[in-house]
Amino acid sequence: MRGNGTLPRMDGYRVARLEEIDELDDGRIPWRPIRHHLGIMAFGANAWTGKAAGDRIINEHDESDFGEEELYIVFQGRATFELDGEQVDAPTGTFVAVPPGVNRTAFAVEAGTTIVAVGAVPGKPYAGAGWELWAPIRPLYMEGRYAEAADAALELAEANPEYAGLQYNLACCESLCGRTDAAIGHLGRAIELWEGFREYAAGDSDFDALREEPAFAALLAAP
Repeated sequence: MRGNGTLPRMDGYRVARLEEIDELDDGRIPWRPIRHHLGIMAFGANAWTGKAAGDRIINEHDESDFGEEELYIVFQGRATFELDGEQVDAPTGTFVAVPPGVNRTAFAVEAGTTIVAVGAVPGKPYAGAGWELWAPIRPLYMEGRYAEAADAALELAEANPEYAGLQYNLACCESLCGRTDAAIGHLGRAIELWEGFREYAAGDSDFDALREEPAFAALLAAP
């Protein structure tokens, strides 16, 4: 996958310009994975660019599920944020701090507007989910090509075993293509890395084929 090359190191730090970070596209809004590109382990950091005026830059969402605080920085251009329905004008240099429960989205007012987002959960060590690695595989999943998605995700998960989200999405694909034992194993690993996936799996239709499996039921049981 593009964007994973080793950057030159200078006394332990790394430097990159925005345009040097490859854009990733998972079928929604393309973004540049700053955290992944620079090897940051303490917080999430990504950049989104609206190519034309009126483009949505930030998907509409809140962070209630994960509890992340997010700081949005208008790096260039001008954006309009919608925060719980309230519009906020945000020219270059604006900082917008958003707590987990606030619904948010943002649009480009000017072509080329770029927003950098930084986030982490208060009081908890940051743990990257690996969604940067999953992004190129997501279109296969959305097209129902579950076996292909599972094969691609397995290779990445074996090379990057620390990412809970990657393990979880792999398990989803394996469940959907009938790889029962593998799905249960990778779901178990995902839950070990992030306990929240236990609750997620309980309501996730991707695992409907596993509902009658004793090992799956054991994973969902409270520890």
